[in-house]
Amino acid sequence: MKHTEPRSCKEFSMVKWRMRRRRTACSGGGSTGGRSVRMKIKRLQKLIPGGQLMQPDRLFLRTADYILHLRLQLNLLQALSKIYRPSI
Repeated sequence: MKHTEPRSCKEFSMVKWRMRRRRTACSGGGSTGGRSVRMKIKRLQKLIPGGQLMQPDRLFLRTADYILHLRLQLNLLQALSKIYRPSI
């Protein structure tokens, strides 16, 4: 297989996606798939405040709420920074 350097961010992401897709296709669907999902859930539980005590279905709902909360915080901070930006 010929290896060429990607010229743009889009090309780089496509190369990265192809590599990821190939790696998951080669790994098969054996018993490691369930273990991988459990590991990802454990990692998500650590990221979400109070998530370590939640079951996966509640955790996914809480994650969506948390993402919304973070977006609202970001929007508020951006608006405040526009208001208090010193004029030149």
